[in-house]
Amino acid sequence: MIKEIHRKCASGYLALVLLPALALFDGWLIFRAVSAESVIGVLLAILAMVVILFCLGGFFMVHPNQARVLQLFGKYVGSARETGLRWANPFYSKEAVSLRVRNFESEVLKVNDSSGNPIKIAAVVVWKVVDSAEAIFEVDDYESFVHIQSEAALRNLATSYPYEIHDSDPEEGTIALRSDPQAIAEKLQTEVQDRLDKAGVEVIEARISHLAYAEEIASAMLKRQQAQAIVAARRQIVDGAVGMVKMALEELREQKVIDLDEERKAAMISNLLVVLCGEENAQPVLNTGSLYN
Repeated sequence: MIKEIHRKCASGYLALVLLPALALFDGWLIFRAVSAESVIGVLLAILAMVVILFCLGGFFMVHPNQARVLQLFGKYVGSARETGLRWANPFYSKEAVSLRVRNFESEVLKVNDSSGNPIKIAAVVVWKVVDSAEAIFEVDDYESFVHIQSEAALRNLATSYPYEIHDSDPEEGTIALRSDPQAIAEKLQTEVQDRLDKAGVEVIEARISHLAYAEEIASAMLKRQQAQAIVAARRQIVDGAVGMVKMALEELREQKVIDLDEERKAAMISNLLVVLCGEENAQPVLNTGSLYN
């Protein structure tokens, strides 16, 4: 595996002054050789001028958050990260690699969760290149590699966890895609990072951006959620009503307002539960007779 080697290159500003000065000096030498009618001097001066002009090809620019991967006839010799105008061997090929933070949003994928329910899911991955050599030499196209591997990791994650936890699920503490977004985001980031390590890429953040049931089961799942919500609400109402009935009986007994037998207690409890748990307001019926009529 090829790792990045930091290579310091000469300042381009110094070379920008030095090379033109050498070119002027060499021009003066050519003039002197021609004046002296020295064929060898003219040829050497012309050769020197060709070398100076060839050296002008060594200039390159490094922008902030950018690296230049340097190769000499196919051999990796290092990466330049110092910003500004630089100069290096003109025979070096200098390929630019952006080190800026980038984000990628996957397409909406249709997969089955761990329970077999078809769902639609998408994610946003924030990433950057941290090793320019690995990004260039270890994979064919690191941007395409990031996109494909991120979607593959998202598919694998979606099939490993249920969309949501239901009361009928036997396992406790199970992580769900819908109810545990932070835990799912951490697991997605870890899985994407494991796949992109070989490309010299660091995953800064990965989160679910879209999550829903597929159209064919969305209606049925909506009814199930509504039914669960109704049952949960009814359970809470019943728990509250039982507590109020218990409190009422205890208050009547402690303050000795009335002494009820078991039959009247049962009737009172029944009436209170009807009033407290009923969906509509109860219509009272006044008893004008005695307690037992």
